[in-house]
Amino acid sequence: MNKTIDLNADVGESFGAWKMGHDELLMPHLTSANIACGFHAGDPRTIARTVALAIEHNVAIGAHPGLPDLVGFGRRNMAITAEEAYQIVLYQSGAMRAFAEAAGSRLHHVKAHGALYNMAANDANLSQGIVRAVRALGDEVAIVVLSGSVTETVAREAGLRVSCEVFADRRYQDSGLLVPRSDPRAMITDEQESIAQVVAMVTEGHCISVNGQSIALRADTVCLHGDQPDAVAFATALRAALAARQVTPRAFP
Repeated sequence: MNKTIDLNADVGESFGAWKMGHDELLMPHLTSANIACGFHAGDPRTIARTVALAIEHNVAIGAHPGLPDLVGFGRRNMAITAEEAYQIVLYQSGAMRAFAEAAGSRLHHVKAHGALYNMAANDANLSQGIVRAVRALGDEVAIVVLSGSVTETVAREAGLRVSCEVFADRRYQDSGLLVPRSDPRAMITDEQESIAQVVAMVTEGHCISVNGQSIALRADTVCLHGDQPDAVAFATALRAALAARQVTPRAFP
Protein backbone atom coordinates (compact mmCIF):
# COMPACT_ATOMS: atom_id res chain seq x y z
CA MET A 1 0.00 0.00 0.00
CA ASN A 2 2.94 2.34 0.72
CA LYS A 3 0.80 4.38 3.11
CA THR A 4 1.87 6.32 6.19
CA ILE A 5 0.05 6.78 9.50
CA ASP A 6 0.83 8.81 12.60
CA LEU A 7 0.81 6.97 15.93
CA ASN A 8 0.07 9.21 18.92
CA ALA A 9 -0.47 8.76 22.64
CA ASP A 10 -1.48 10.96 25.55
CA VAL A 11 1.60 11.22 27.75
CA GLY A 12 3.11 13.35 30.51
CA GLU A 13 0.10 12.66 32.70
CA SER A 14 1.99 12.09 35.93
CA PHE A 15 1.59 14.72 38.62
CA GLY A 16 3.87 15.32 41.59
CA ALA A 17 4.61 11.97 43.24
CA TRP A 18 1.75 10.30 41.34
CA LYS A 19 2.84 8.34 38.24
CA MET A 20 0.63 7.62 35.25
CA GLY A 21 1.42 5.64 32.12
CA HIS A 22 4.55 4.10 30.64
CA ASP A 23 6.02 7.10 28.83
CA GLU A 24 9.66 6.00 28.74
CA LEU A 25 8.79 2.61 27.25
CA LEU A 26 6.02 3.83 24.95
CA MET A 27 7.72 6.88 23.40
CA PRO A 28 10.01 4.90 21.03
CA HIS A 29 6.90 3.41 19.40
CA LEU A 30 5.22 6.79 18.72
CA THR A 31 5.52 9.39 16.00
CA SER A 32 3.69 12.15 17.90
CA ALA A 33 2.91 12.80 21.56
CA ASN A 34 0.12 14.74 23.25
CA ILE A 35 1.62 16.09 26.47
CA ALA A 36 -0.62 17.05 29.41
CA CYS A 37 -0.37 20.74 30.23
CA GLY A 38 -1.27 20.84 33.93
CA PHE A 39 -5.05 21.26 34.08
CA HIS A 40 -6.18 17.63 34.00
CA ALA A 41 -2.73 16.15 34.69
CA GLY A 42 0.95 17.00 34.42
CA ASP A 43 3.11 19.62 36.09
CA PRO A 44 6.11 21.74 34.98
CA ARG A 45 8.69 19.09 35.91
CA THR A 46 6.75 16.37 34.10
CA ILE A 47 6.24 18.57 31.04
CA ALA A 48 9.98 19.32 30.79
CA ARG A 49 10.90 15.66 31.22
CA THR A 50 8.33 14.49 28.64
CA VAL A 51 9.37 17.12 26.09
CA ALA A 52 12.98 15.96 26.45
CA LEU A 53 11.89 12.34 26.01
CA ALA A 54 9.97 13.21 22.84
CA ILE A 55 12.97 15.06 21.40
CA GLU A 56 15.24 12.11 22.23
CA HIS A 57 13.05 9.78 20.17
CA ASN A 58 12.27 12.26 17.37
CA VAL A 59 8.58 12.36 18.30
CA ALA A 60 6.49 15.41 17.33
CA ILE A 61 5.45 17.47 20.37
CA GLY A 62 1.80 18.27 20.94
CA ALA A 63 -0.12 20.10 23.65
CA HIS A 64 -2.91 18.15 25.35
CA PRO A 65 -5.03 20.82 27.08
CA GLY A 66 -7.91 19.69 29.25
CA LEU A 67 -10.58 21.02 31.55
CA PRO A 68 -9.39 22.39 34.93
CA ASP A 69 -10.25 19.17 36.78
CA LEU A 70 -7.32 17.33 38.34
CA VAL A 71 -9.54 15.24 40.60
CA GLY A 72 -11.67 14.03 37.69
CA PHE A 73 -8.70 13.71 35.31
CA GLY A 74 -10.49 16.04 32.89
CA ARG A 75 -13.06 13.38 32.05
CA ARG A 76 -16.08 15.08 33.65
CA ASN A 77 -18.18 17.46 31.58
CA MET A 78 -18.13 21.10 32.66
CA ALA A 79 -20.34 23.96 31.52
CA ILE A 80 -17.90 26.32 29.80
CA THR A 81 -18.34 28.98 27.14
CA ALA A 82 -16.53 29.23 23.82
CA GLU A 83 -14.48 32.10 25.26
CA GLU A 84 -13.46 29.97 28.24
CA ALA A 85 -12.51 27.13 25.88
CA TYR A 86 -10.34 29.58 23.94
CA GLN A 87 -8.66 30.82 27.11
CA ILE A 88 -7.88 27.45 28.69
CA VAL A 89 -6.58 25.97 25.43
CA LEU A 90 -4.42 29.00 24.64
CA TYR A 91 -3.08 29.16 28.22
CA GLN A 92 -2.07 25.50 28.33
CA SER A 93 -0.83 25.22 24.76
CA GLY A 94 1.17 28.43 25.09
CA ALA A 95 2.97 26.93 28.08
CA MET A 96 3.70 23.76 26.13
CA ARG A 97 5.06 25.77 23.23
CA ALA A 98 7.38 27.61 25.62
CA PHE A 99 8.74 24.32 26.99
CA ALA A 100 9.20 22.91 23.48
CA GLU A 101 11.03 25.99 22.22
CA ALA A 102 13.19 26.21 25.33
CA ALA A 103 14.33 22.65 24.59
CA GLY A 104 15.20 23.54 21.00
CA SER A 105 12.08 22.10 19.36
CA ARG A 106 8.62 23.42 18.46
CA LEU A 107 4.95 22.85 19.16
CA HIS A 108 3.68 20.61 16.36
CA HIS A 109 -0.01 20.23 17.24
CA VAL A 110 -2.80 20.63 19.78
CA LYS A 111 -5.22 17.90 20.79
CA ALA A 112 -7.89 18.63 23.38
CA HIS A 113 -8.17 16.10 26.19
CA GLY A 114 -11.00 13.98 27.54
CA ALA A 115 -14.30 15.69 28.18
CA LEU A 116 -13.22 18.87 26.39
CA TYR A 117 -12.41 16.86 23.24
CA ASN A 118 -15.68 14.91 23.39
CA MET A 119 -17.87 17.90 24.25
CA ALA A 120 -16.44 19.92 21.36
CA ALA A 121 -16.83 17.02 18.92
CA ASN A 122 -20.57 17.72 18.87
CA ASP A 123 -20.59 21.44 19.77
CA ALA A 124 -19.77 24.13 17.20
CA ASN A 125 -19.38 26.89 19.79
CA LEU A 126 -16.83 25.00 21.87
CA SER A 127 -15.06 23.90 18.72
CA GLN A 128 -14.80 27.52 17.60
CA GLY A 129 -13.18 28.45 20.91
CA ILE A 130 -10.61 25.67 20.61
CA VAL A 131 -9.94 26.42 16.94
CA ARG A 132 -9.50 30.11 17.69
CA ALA A 133 -6.84 29.26 20.29
CA VAL A 134 -4.93 26.98 17.92
CA ARG A 135 -5.05 29.59 15.18
CA ALA A 136 -3.61 32.15 17.61
CA LEU A 137 -0.58 29.88 18.12
CA GLY A 138 0.48 30.31 14.48
CA ASP A 139 0.16 28.61 11.11
CA GLU A 140 2.77 25.97 11.93
CA VAL A 141 0.56 24.42 14.65
CA ALA A 142 -1.92 21.72 13.58
CA ILE A 143 -5.05 20.53 15.38
CA VAL A 144 -5.93 16.89 16.05
CA VAL A 145 -9.67 16.24 15.90
CA LEU A 146 -12.04 13.31 16.08
CA SER A 147 -12.58 12.11 12.52
CA GLY A 148 -15.94 13.27 11.18
CA SER A 149 -16.65 15.54 14.15
CA VAL A 150 -18.02 19.07 14.32
CA THR A 151 -14.54 20.15 15.41
CA GLU A 152 -13.11 18.85 12.13
CA THR A 153 -15.62 20.91 10.15
CA VAL A 154 -14.96 24.09 12.16
CA ALA A 155 -11.18 23.64 11.95
CA ARG A 156 -11.22 23.13 8.19
CA GLU A 157 -13.45 26.17 7.70
CA ALA A 158 -10.91 28.21 9.72
CA GLY A 159 -8.08 27.05 7.46
CA LEU A 160 -6.15 25.12 10.11
CA ARG A 161 -3.94 22.13 9.37
CA VAL A 162 -6.15 19.25 10.48
CA SER A 163 -5.24 15.71 11.47
CA CYS A 164 -8.20 13.34 11.80
CA GLU A 165 -7.86 10.95 14.71
CA VAL A 166 -9.16 7.43 15.18
CA PHE A 167 -8.86 5.26 18.27
CA ALA A 168 -7.38 1.81 18.62
CA ASP A 169 -9.12 0.80 21.82
CA ARG A 170 -12.42 2.72 21.75
CA ARG A 171 -15.70 1.64 20.23
CA TYR A 172 -17.82 3.93 18.08
CA GLN A 173 -21.45 4.95 18.03
CA ASP A 174 -23.43 4.89 14.77
CA SER A 175 -22.92 8.68 14.60
CA GLY A 176 -19.14 8.28 14.45
CA LEU A 177 -18.71 9.66 17.97
CA LEU A 178 -16.99 7.56 20.62
CA VAL A 179 -19.05 5.41 22.94
CA PRO A 180 -18.98 7.23 26.31
CA ARG A 181 -16.67 5.73 28.93
CA SER A 182 -19.71 5.31 31.20
CA ASP A 183 -20.92 2.61 28.80
CA PRO A 184 -19.37 -0.81 29.52
CA ARG A 185 -18.90 -1.30 25.75
CA ALA A 186 -16.69 1.79 25.42
CA MET A 187 -13.28 0.12 25.63
CA ILE A 188 -11.80 -2.63 23.48
CA THR A 189 -9.69 -4.84 25.70
CA ASP A 190 -8.83 -7.61 23.24
CA GLU A 191 -5.55 -6.88 21.43
CA GLN A 192 -6.51 -8.60 18.19
CA GLU A 193 -9.84 -6.79 18.02
CA SER A 194 -8.06 -3.46 18.48
CA ILE A 195 -5.51 -4.26 15.79
CA ALA A 196 -8.25 -5.37 13.38
CA GLN A 197 -10.12 -2.10 14.00
CA VAL A 198 -7.01 -0.01 13.34
CA VAL A 199 -6.10 -1.91 10.19
CA ALA A 200 -9.63 -1.45 8.81
CA MET A 201 -9.63 2.27 9.60
CA VAL A 202 -6.18 2.89 8.15
CA THR A 203 -6.35 0.69 5.05
CA GLU A 204 -10.08 0.70 4.25
CA GLY A 205 -11.34 3.95 5.81
CA HIS A 206 -14.08 2.50 7.99
CA CYS A 207 -14.89 0.74 11.24
CA ILE A 208 -17.89 -1.13 12.64
CA SER A 209 -20.03 0.56 15.31
CA VAL A 210 -21.31 -1.13 18.48
CA ASN A 211 -24.56 -1.70 16.58
CA GLY A 212 -22.89 -3.32 13.59
CA GLN A 213 -23.02 -0.30 11.28
CA SER A 214 -20.14 0.50 8.93
CA ILE A 215 -18.83 4.01 9.60
CA ALA A 216 -16.62 5.91 7.15
CA LEU A 217 -13.64 7.51 8.92
CA ARG A 218 -10.56 9.40 7.75
CA ALA A 219 -7.50 8.14 9.62
CA ASP A 220 -4.51 10.50 9.71
CA THR A 221 -3.44 9.57 13.23
CA VAL A 222 -4.19 6.65 15.56
CA CYS A 223 -4.43 7.19 19.32
CA LEU A 224 -2.87 4.55 21.55
CA HIS A 225 -3.82 4.98 25.19
CA GLY A 226 -0.57 4.92 27.13
CA ASP A 227 -2.21 4.38 30.52
CA GLN A 228 -3.27 0.82 29.67
CA PRO A 229 -1.22 -1.94 31.38
CA ASP A 230 -0.30 -3.58 28.05
CA ALA A 231 0.27 -0.34 26.12
CA VAL A 232 3.84 -1.10 25.06
CA ALA A 233 3.09 -4.68 23.96
CA PHE A 234 0.08 -3.44 22.01
CA ALA A 235 2.10 -0.71 20.29
CA THR A 236 4.69 -3.29 19.26
CA ALA A 237 2.04 -5.66 17.88
CA LEU A 238 0.22 -2.86 16.06
CA ARG A 239 3.37 -1.61 14.35
CA ALA A 240 4.11 -5.16 13.19
CA ALA A 241 0.58 -5.52 11.80
CA LEU A 242 0.87 -2.21 9.94
CA ALA A 243 4.31 -3.07 8.59
CA ALA A 244 2.91 -6.31 7.20
CA ARG A 245 0.52 -4.17 5.17
CA GLN A 246 3.23 -1.72 4.07
CA VAL A 247 1.93 1.06 6.30
CA THR A 248 4.77 3.16 7.72
CA PRO A 249 4.44 5.13 11.00
CA ARG A 250 5.26 8.80 10.42
CA ALA A 251 4.22 12.03 12.08
CA PHE A 252 1.57 13.90 10.10
CA PRO A 253 2.86 17.00 8.27
